Amino acid sequence: MKIQELIETTAARIEPFGDTPQLDAQVLLSHCIQKPRTWVMAHPEYTLTKKEQDQLTDALEKLAAGEPLPYVLGKWEFFGLEFEITSDVLIPRPETELLVEKAIAWLRVSPERRTVADIGTGSGAIATSIAVHILDARILATDISFDALKVAQHNARKFHVQQRVDFLQCDLLPQHIEPLSTDRHFDLICANLPYIPTDTLHQLPIFGKEPTLALDGGIDGLEIYRRLFKLAPNWLAPRGMLLLEIESTLGVKALSLAYDSFSDVTIHMHQDLAGRDRLLEIMFP
Repeated sequence: MKIQELIETTAARIEPFGDTPQLDAQVLLSHCIQKPRTWVMAHPEYTLTKKEQDQLTDALEKLAAGEPLPYVLGKWEFFGLEFEITSDVLIPRPETELLVEKAIAWLRVSPERRTVADIGTGSGAIATSIAVHILDARILATDISFDALKVAQHNARKFHVQQRVDFLQCDLLPQHIEPLSTDRHFDLICANLPYIPTDTLHQLPIFGKEPTLALDGGIDGLEIYRRLFKLAPNWLAPRGMLLLEIESTLGVKALSLAYDSFSDVTIHMHQDLAGRDRLLEIMFP
């Protein structure tokens, strides 16, 4: 069967598992034949080899069994970079790019600020993206999951920033100040922590397909942020900043928590491209 026919038949088979079956079919075929998607579209007459056809069949079986497409591919694009991923990490999502954009913009206009912490790094998408664009940044990436850290380390090596990104397995941040490569304090702390309320998570299609550890934010979705708010002031440098992604329906509650937790700070809520509350910015004096 030629590519043009395969795109149509593959799209029909995967339509129940995603919102963009045609695009997903092209991406899947591109993965199976190890060619760019643009090449796939430019060669509708190409016929898959038996090995490529077997790979496609195996991928379709995984999708039918409920495995998300990014895990089937083993990679996913974020902020213009292709990250390697496994089921040990959350799939990078476009809304998180807002956090990276704000972080890079702030660092560029503050050349004296170059120490960053990425809390709950997962695949390392945030830490690595910042390191790629801010060439003199020094970043600490933490995660409670050792398996996630292995994925993040792999991605740092892939983009040749491993010399500027340190990795530490811990729950958020260490409880006490310890000598670290970032000289004990961070100018910027970024975090995309688990923020989906437990009851809500159990009703979502992603439950059981992506790591619950990276999604479950407790009863109200803010449990882990409360813990971070207690730790962060001891780690932030003077005039440091927190950038925190939140669940879009928790904007008012997140703002209230920030105002209750800190004094003499400047707080701003940023909206994503869909106009939903997405990024909490807290600037310290």
